[in-house]
Amino acid sequence: MNASDITVVIPAFNEATTIRRIVIEALDQVEQVVVVDDGSSDGTSSVLTDLNVTVLRHMQNRGKAASLQYGFQYALQQGCKAVITLDGDGQHEPKEIAKLIKKATDNPGYIVIAARLINREATPPLRLFGNKFGDFWLSWACGYPIIDSQSGFRLYPTALLEQTKLADSKERSFVFESEILIEAAKKCFYSVRVPIESIYHSGRRASHFRLYQDTRNIVWMITWQLIKRWLYLPGLLQAIGLLPDPRNRS
Repeated sequence: MNASDITVVIPAFNEATTIRRIVIEALDQVEQVVVVDDGSSDGTSSVLTDLNVTVLRHMQNRGKAASLQYGFQYALQQGCKAVITLDGDGQHEPKEIAKLIKKATDNPGYIVIAARLINREATPPLRLFGNKFGDFWLSWACGYPIIDSQSGFRLYPTALLEQTKLADSKERSFVFESEILIEAAKKCFYSVRVPIESIYHSGRRASHFRLYQDTRNIVWMITWQLIKRWLYLPGLLQAIGLLPDPRNRS
């Protein structure tokens, strides 16, 4: 797999101060970059008009899930082999894209998660606790260990995206990236990780993630997934290493 096979999709809501740099640096790594402007009111799209980037727009804010689905649909229509997603707020460095492509080349058919493991002490303590909490439950529901399951910097093989369609209402904006890992595991699409730096710039805009509401929505989705599978005890045992990791059999 090489850079010409990849489409980068960046969901953006009011990211005018950072999105231009992110797009320019992404274009240094790949040929096709798609920004989904999710009803921004700060001129996010206008700062990109002179760049070789595709801008898709929602006239009203519909949330991250709908933006990702829109970007995936467009990317699939262009015939790419994989889609890389990253955020437009500067938390993800586009120069790391090459690491994800290399990992995907070595692990064809896998999702690649850019796990924020380098300089992890820079992560705000509450956010770090939330990430580890989410990792445990999502690993259980997926049936194998996952680290930094909340990272939005990922590579998805198009074979997975072509057969996966999830609910994308605004209330499920931050459920999507957890749910797609569960649905992928059911289809035997597993994930591998590549370590990247944990970046939290001073003066960075407040996260769109609503700590209590979105955490509740994610927990409820995972709980329902486990209930539907009678608590999926084999998944728990695989996640904590008491049964073989299914990735070793694929």
